[in-house]
Amino acid sequence: MPKRKSDFDVRAYNRLAWDREVEHGNPWTVPVTPEVIAAARGGEFSVLLTETKPVPREWFPPFKGLDLLGLACGGGQQGPVFAALGADVTIFDNSPKQLRRDREVAEREGLELTTVEGDMRDLSAFADESFDLVFHPVSNVFCPDVRPVWREAYRVLRHGGTLLAGLANPVVYMGDFEQTEGDMLEIKYSIPYSDLTSLSLEKLQAYLQSGSPLEYGHSLTDLIGGQCEAGFVLTGFYEDYDPTSPLARYTASYFATRALKL
Repeated sequence: MPKRKSDFDVRAYNRLAWDREVEHGNPWTVPVTPEVIAAARGGEFSVLLTETKPVPREWFPPFKGLDLLGLACGGGQQGPVFAALGADVTIFDNSPKQLRRDREVAEREGLELTTVEGDMRDLSAFADESFDLVFHPVSNVFCPDVRPVWREAYRVLRHGGTLLAGLANPVVYMGDFEQTEGDMLEIKYSIPYSDLTSLSLEKLQAYLQSGSPLEYGHSLTDLIGGQCEAGFVLTGFYEDYDPTSPLARYTASYFATRALKL
């Protein structure tokens, strides 16, 4: 730990943390099977922005020739499916090993896609109006500030382009729900939440020693209002539940939004 938490390089830490998640077989790092790609080549597909609920088919424009950016979307899962559907796919992610997963599937299946490493808040690698669709799963929970993500997504989208985003319900970060007993859910933390600043020093040190990625619970004002402030118009919304969480008895753990750059 640095002397000041403000000195902590979250992006560098989370890059290594997600590389370790690949090594440990985290479900979000396991590439899709050949059968999934074969189905996508035939027009059948199912992809996730959140935990369990597939993105509605009507949220997508036609894939043939679509310039698609998978934003913080490495892991060899959604990107290769989109490529098999006919899109021109670029996957942008902070983890080199997550990006390697996408290249592995592309090589295995004879698909074309591009991978770029970087911070989701900085898409300066891409010119204005480079893409028709930005697909952004629930990965902004690993980012300290989500508003730059929306601004950059808006910039790189063409007019008429679509942003599909997965969001974590802020309530997920308000209590230590993994230690919940019975029906009692104790609220402990305020929103916005940060593992780096909300946890006690003792808990934070234990967390960092575990090597788990650092997470952030953003406010709804930043998650949804931030999209509107960037210029987007929301045209779709749904909730999703984490069946493993005690919160599932009470509320959704995730949201997904569809937004347009008019």
